[in-house]
Amino acid sequence: MNATIKRSIKNLAIWTAAWLVSTAIAVFGPILLWESNTLLSVIFILINVAVGLGMVLANIRHLLSLDEMLQKIQLQAMGITLGVTLIAGIAYSIADTTNVISQDAEISFLVILMGLTYITTSVILNKKYE
Repeated sequence: MNATIKRSIKNLAIWTAAWLVSTAIAVFGPILLWESNTLLSVIFILINVAVGLGMVLANIRHLLSLDEMLQKIQLQAMGITLGVTLIAGIAYSIADTTNVISQDAEISFLVILMGLTYITTSVILNKKYE
C-alpha cells in the first residue's frame, strides 16, 4: 500500500471518528449535558452535518487515491450496500406502518445492516479479486 493511500485512509479515519463523536454529542448532549436546550441541540446537529460533509469529502478523496481495481471493488461494495439497505429499509418501514412489527422502526438497525453489508461485501470482493 503506497503512502498516498495510507494518508487518505488515516484522513478518512479521522473524519469518521470526528463524525461519530459529533453524532454522540448531538444525541446524548440534550440528555446528559444541556438538559434539552434547543439552541444547543440545533448547534450540535449543524456541527454534526458539517463534520459529516467533511467525512464525505474525505471519502471522495480516498476513493480517488485508489487504483482502478480498488475503486471497482469499492463501487461494487457500495452499490450492493445501497441496494440491500434500500430494500430492507423500505420493507422495515412498511412493517412498522402496517403494524406487522410491534416496535417503531429505528434507523439504528439500518445503520448496523449497512455497516455489516459493506464490510462483508468488501471482504468477499477483495478475496475475489486477489
